[in-house]
Amino acid sequence: MKTLAHAALTAFLVIALTAGNTLAGSPGHTTLVLDLESCISTALQAAPEIGEAQADLALTSSKLEEAKAYRYPQINVMSLFGPAPGAKREDISPTINTNKSFSIRDLTWFASTDLTITQPLWTFGKISENMKAATHGTEVDKSKKQQKGNEVALEVKKYYYSVLLAREMQTVLAELQLYMLQGKKKIQELIDNESDSGDPMDLYKLDAYSGEINKYMEEALKGEQLATAALKARLGLADNVDVTVATERLELPDEPLPDLNSAIKKARLQRPEFKQLKEGMAARTALVEAAKANYYPDIFLAGMASWAYADNRDRIKNPYISDTFKHAYGGVALGLKWHLDFGITSAKVAGEQAQLNRLESTKVYADNYIPLQAKKAWLEMQEAQKNVSITQNAYQSAKKWGAAALANFDFGIGNPRDVFDAVSIYGKMKAAHYQSIFDYKMAKANLEYALGDHQAISPK
Repeated sequence: MKTLAHAALTAFLVIALTAGNTLAGSPGHTTLVLDLESCISTALQAAPEIGEAQADLALTSSKLEEAKAYRYPQINVMSLFGPAPGAKREDISPTINTNKSFSIRDLTWFASTDLTITQPLWTFGKISENMKAATHGTEVDKSKKQQKGNEVALEVKKYYYSVLLAREMQTVLAELQLYMLQGKKKIQELIDNESDSGDPMDLYKLDAYSGEINKYMEEALKGEQLATAALKARLGLADNVDVTVATERLELPDEPLPDLNSAIKKARLQRPEFKQLKEGMAARTALVEAAKANYYPDIFLAGMASWAYADNRDRIKNPYISDTFKHAYGGVALGLKWHLDFGITSAKVAGEQAQLNRLESTKVYADNYIPLQAKKAWLEMQEAQKNVSITQNAYQSAKKWGAAALANFDFGIGNPRDVFDAVSIYGKMKAAHYQSIFDYKMAKANLEYALGDHQAISPK
């Protein structure tokens, strides 16, 4: 019977896949057949979360480059061009004319350029500490990107295994439908032969069972469609591209459980959140020091040059007299710039210190929660592995029970109720068996996530 059910299901799948290939062959429409690794790789390429994390990383990298650039000279240049009053040497020599009248006909044009250059010499840690903060900030964003990748991989695994679970449920239900069909045929024969074992009430019971099985079949079909649609959305496929999973069966891998203590140690070593906290605390510590550096001045070397020219003005060569519109001079100097306030800097230091304290509290939470998360996933994996074996023994026993009950019924010494009960338990236990395999695979996926097993993320 099971063989027939499988044959029917295989035929259905062949028809479905044939229809899919027809669509795939139609112009502009394709169907991708992907295994789990290919699905994860495609999802990582398409995930908007990865794009956002990459943009955040680029932003932090630009801040690092900005912090480094403060080590180099800064140059300011300002040029002007406009009208200027004409001026002659005679206006101030031999005596200064203090009542010269203005005439628009005396206007001329001037051009000027002022250049200043400053080179920081000592900033008491403002530049170096900001560089440290930006460097650690870059590492934080790299870990965030890795964390997003792990989250995407976990989500893909859930959809992928959900598709397989829905298909296995359909197989079980198809097998039960076949049993119901054969049972109805047998009871009808007994009724037609006016056998004492033939009871029309049994037909009603079978119809009721069949209705329930058909209802579950519809749910399984809907579940497969929803999981496939979610997987397609996660992969970022276009409307004219469909996806189907390459794995045919939901099977329990032949592997031992990892050692729990080793798993927890591994989580502490490679979980991206731990690295984020470590690098984030280093960045915040550097920002605290950078804020404290604002208590001190900046020492710098400065150079300046100024040039201005106006055609209708005489050049005055006298260090006591400066002509805005016609001059040329320059020089270098050692400078000190010191900003003093009454509480602004100390408030900024306190703010950065508060952010650092917050991260220290978050680290305490992570130290407790992440190992707990790993242990929870490990225990769920252990439970599911045992349940796979338990449910397998249960549905195999139920199958033997059903065969014996059916034989007794055929001989007219059994009760059809025993057959119904055996088939019902068989269906429930076999469904529970595949549910346990699904639970095992998801518990393993959760454990891999809890351990921070890295997913390779190709650069976008």
